[in-house]
Formats: sequence, structure tokens, C-alpha cells
Amino acid sequence: MPTVKCPTCNAPVDWRPESTYRPFCSERCRLIDLGAWAGEEHRIPGRAPSPLDDEHPSNSSADWVN
Repeated sequence: MPTVKCPTCNAPVDWRPESTYRPFCSERCRLIDLGAWAGEEHRIPGRAPSPLDDEHPSNSSADWVN
């Protein structure tokens, strides 16, 4: 059975269905990670949105009405 490291504390975690919080070792580590995402400490890389993104014809609110 493979073992992975908890992304929060690096504790070993067995990768199996019985490991309730995998890839985390505990609910505490899972909630710490969730809080980091909610606090924008973690981000998925990408380009910043352009003001023109909102002006694209496919984003027009009238398109879905017709």
C-alpha cells in the first residue's frame, strides 16, 4: 500500500479508502489547508483577468435570455 506525506505537516499517510482525510493525516491538517486556500495563501497560477474579459459577446447577459 502506498504511503504519501501529509501536505500540511509531512506525516506519513497510508493511501487507502479507510484513510478518511487523505491526502491529509487528520481533519486538523485538512482544515489548515482549507483555511490557507480561503485566505488566498494558496493560488493556482494564471493570468490576471483583463477588463476586456467582461466585454466578450458570449458573456453578455442578453445572450441567455433569447
